[in-house]
Amino acid sequence: MRIFGSLAKKVGDLTIKYSNFPESYVKRSYEQVYWKNPSNYPQYPKAQIARKKYRFTTNRPWTSQFRMQNDRNLHRKKVFVEPIGEWSFFKGDRVEVMVGRDKGKQGIVSQVIQERNWVIVEGLNTHLRVVGKDKTFPGITIQSEAPLLVTTGVKLVDPETLKPTEIEWRYTEEGDKVRVSLDSSRIIPIPKSAEETMDFKSKELYIENVDKDTVSEDATKITFAPKLRTFEMDIMEEMGIEEDRVPAKSYWY
Repeated sequence: MRIFGSLAKKVGDLTIKYSNFPESYVKRSYEQVYWKNPSNYPQYPKAQIARKKYRFTTNRPWTSQFRMQNDRNLHRKKVFVEPIGEWSFFKGDRVEVMVGRDKGKQGIVSQVIQERNWVIVEGLNTHLRVVGKDKTFPGITIQSEAPLLVTTGVKLVDPETLKPTEIEWRYTEEGDKVRVSLDSSRIIPIPKSAEETMDFKSKELYIENVDKDTVSEDATKITFAPKLRTFEMDIMEEMGIEEDRVPAKSYWY
């Protein structure tokens, strides 16, 4: 028996890992707060009116397209997502399509949308889309890949038999967590492309930019010395500006 839950409001771990942004930034970028009490006023209780549930699509949560698709004036059919205890599909996996016109064909996972239990397979489950159409231009027809549900639409391919198989997470003698095929008991390794983010293909190949990145050796160094002065005072000292004006008297009652 499958238990279906309403569309989750939390961004998936793989999405945050791919973005390579701080989780706080991702949360702040897709949040939609319509009204809230001002902060730093103890007489006001902490209250706000904001969107609680989001409709996740193929657009990344920090993009403007995602915000447009979650506009509060849009009324769309409610989406239900089947909870998955342990995610087993990663970018670069070889899978076999189990439904649709491409049933029986195998391909490589090019994108994972964990929030909707979706994967996109290169060149499979495609449909035609017309973009740029208006009154004076007929538009351009392009082939677009539609997402597939990992619960019913695809299965991982066994590296020994090259056939679709169910998998199970197990631990090796060294304590590493691996995916194991239930048909041949072979380990299905996680592809190296699963480490790919917006900034690098692999952590080992990433070259630090000395001018912009914080070098790992300097990450623990304290470079800020606090002072009892304002930001403007620091600028004046840096530029050699002396303040010779006498402030007007003020009175407190």
